[in-house]
Amino acid sequence: MNDWKRFLPESLLKKYEFYNYNHAVEILTQAYPGEFQEIIDMLEGFYIDLDDILQGGGSKSLIPKKIDRCLFPQGWAETQLEGDLTIRIKERQPESKNLPGKVIENFLEGHNIDYVKGKLAFDLEWNSKDQTFDRDLYALRTYYETGIIACGILMTRSESMNAVFKELGIMKKYGASTTWMGKLTPRIQSNRHGGCPLLVIGMTPACVRKGKGESHEQGL
Repeated sequence: MNDWKRFLPESLLKKYEFYNYNHAVEILTQAYPGEFQEIIDMLEGFYIDLDDILQGGGSKSLIPKKIDRCLFPQGWAETQLEGDLTIRIKERQPESKNLPGKVIENFLEGHNIDYVKGKLAFDLEWNSKDQTFDRDLYALRTYYETGIIACGILMTRSESMNAVFKELGIMKKYGASTTWMGKLTPRIQSNRHGGCPLLVIGMTPACVRKGKGESHEQGL
């Protein structure tokens, strides 16, 4: 049932939770091993410090900036999809002739995806409103259906992270209506991502460092 997990390093299976939709892991490992290895390396080196969690709000928190510093130098780029729709009208009877068509401008106007390289797209949601997942899944679906990408990766918080927030006394900041796994998987199960292969990654307390070299999971 979970044979696909053999493609992932054991160290990551202990640090994150994974969900594999439409054979995303098989596609990533077999068709795009170089780009996927860059994601693996990022996940291996990625840690959240307590200051990252405790900091105030802003346009971009410290957590995505850590991933920026890892992926941007390797050619991953924030990307937006735009496109016009050209409609052609042809009458077939009694004789074939072309009629004036029309162009619908900005027919496709997807929101930004955090990191795109080649045929892969990777989005991170740490603590936004949960409706952001609808936007993310629609964007990944559109990129896939137009042939821009072959596979998507979406990373968010695992429910197990709530133990960390409660211990720090900041559970209210990371409430049920924000972006976490419990708000994402029901949307995927209702097929809002269409046919897009999708690897979903959940950050667990093993990603949180209490101090140098010690994960928060070890202190719970």
